[in-house]
Amino acid sequence: MENQEYSVGLDIGTTKIVAIVGRRNAHGKIEVLGVGKAKSLGVHKGIVNNISQTINSIKAAVAEAQSSAGVPIRKVTVGIAGKHIRSLQHSDYIMREHPDKFITDDDIEALKDQVKKLVMLPGEEIIHVLPQEYKVDSEGEIQEPVGMHGKRLEANFHVVVGQMGSIRNIARCVREAGLEMEALTLEPLASSEAVLTKEEKEAGVAIVDIGGGTTDIAIFKDNIIRHTCVIPYGGGIITEDIKEGCSIIEKHAEQLKVKFGSAVPELEKDSTYVTIPGLHGRPDKEISLKTLAQIINARVEEILEMVNTELKAYGAFEQKKKLIAGIVLTGGGSNLKHLRQLANYTTGFDSRIGFANEYIANDKNQYLKGPEFATSIGLLMESLKIRDKKQNAETQEPAQETEMKAEAQVAATETVPEPLQQQAEAIQPEQPTADLQSRKAAKLTFGQSLMEKVKKFFEEVE
Repeated sequence: MENQEYSVGLDIGTTKIVAIVGRRNAHGKIEVLGVGKAKSLGVHKGIVNNISQTINSIKAAVAEAQSSAGVPIRKVTVGIAGKHIRSLQHSDYIMREHPDKFITDDDIEALKDQVKKLVMLPGEEIIHVLPQEYKVDSEGEIQEPVGMHGKRLEANFHVVVGQMGSIRNIARCVREAGLEMEALTLEPLASSEAVLTKEEKEAGVAIVDIGGGTTDIAIFKDNIIRHTCVIPYGGGIITEDIKEGCSIIEKHAEQLKVKFGSAVPELEKDSTYVTIPGLHGRPDKEISLKTLAQIINARVEEILEMVNTELKAYGAFEQKKKLIAGIVLTGGGSNLKHLRQLANYTTGFDSRIGFANEYIANDKNQYLKGPEFATSIGLLMESLKIRDKKQNAETQEPAQETEMKAEAQVAATETVPEPLQQQAEAIQPEQPTADLQSRKAAKLTFGQSLMEKVKKFFEEVE
């Protein structure tokens, strides 16, 4: 199997690192070839803080994915998040040299390249330049300008920016793990590819990806990305609160959260308790599930309030910007019991849990159904898009060359160069000698008769 036949997504998260290998089948769905998962060591709130540990975790996840898929992994599409991520709106334009020719993808890329030259704050770097709406000359609200004619091409852009140091650290970890980074993608954008439908993006929707270290948000309206942000809190801080509130170790706190945790204390009974084993001969500890839910609720409400603030910053409560499709919760944190109900109450929008297996063809055992795989599957989808784009470009080049050759042949037949005409005349077969003499005689006779007429004319005038 050649490397071009499959793609790889690599999710470097705070709690886990996932490598997923897949390809597109004949029906356009994704066929997963292999999955590798390793505990994330050296990443805190989406930011690499220990290079060697992160490299080892990446190697472990990739090795497992290679083993299960039976293929070598060389190129990967990597996700990025973290509190250093910010976004801004920018408008820019270019003046086209040949307005008589229609707008092509090259013009779009030229406009994007111009935006990428924006001066950022010290230490910042542009990660994504996402066009929202185009304007050609005086015509606005254009979503696809390719094929149109115009002199001035303008667009509104959503620009995603991150700290250069964090980006370089991720790139180094991938490189030192023996891999090549094919692309770097913002994680909420990758998650949205895996769990959102086109109808939801058209109607207006916010994806809220609750990971281990961060909560990533992306807002879509009219099928256009409108707002992105990263909140530096996730499931990890909930575990920390349980650990401190119940005076237990982190391992037991995580197990409590996953198995018995709830986001709504009112739905838990006062009389229900769970027993935690004591450490080294110490007595067991009994914890009320209602008390556990109260600890979880306090932190989850704080995170949802931050989500609400971002929704207000976008203008989601205005009539024109209203999110008709509401909120889609995904990520490992969305597995928390009763989270959807709390999100409905806190934000006022209808919400659902986004499962990541909607585009997967061969997930028979539902292993990838969990929302914790949304980002990694989204990164795989992004990698497949990049591969498809390269293949299309490669197939178009020979077609363009053939077309150009055909045009050249047509032009050659329409206008024969002068030297070729002379050669053709030289090759013409000679006329018989008698025919030539008769034609010359005819020409002399005509000339003589003309001279005779001229002479007669002057004689009459005299």
